Amino acid sequence: MNPSVRHTMFPEPGDKMHDLTCLIKGCQARVYAPAGTHSICREHFLNYLTWRRRKGPQMFLKYAGMTMEERDPLVAEWANTIRVEEIPTASAPKT
Repeated sequence: MNPSVRHTMFPEPGDKMHDLTCLIKGCQARVYAPAGTHSICREHFLNYLTWRRRKGPQMFLKYAGMTMEERDPLVAEWANTIRVEEIPTASAPKT
């Protein structure tokens, strides 16, 4: 007799790890990696790694031992360093 296996097609409410958009406001790229309890795209992930690397080698050791929830403040600190460049919208021609 096989035990029944239940699969969920949709993430549970409040399950942040399954966000389908990048954490950075305005970014529509497909998610690539987790950043704390959120997700970020590949470009922002590489930027995040660079930011952590600049903090020093101890950051990688400390970060590796943290839970996802403990990483959130670091992710928030990094996210505050990201500048969002808005694309100007073309105004409608006046007639």
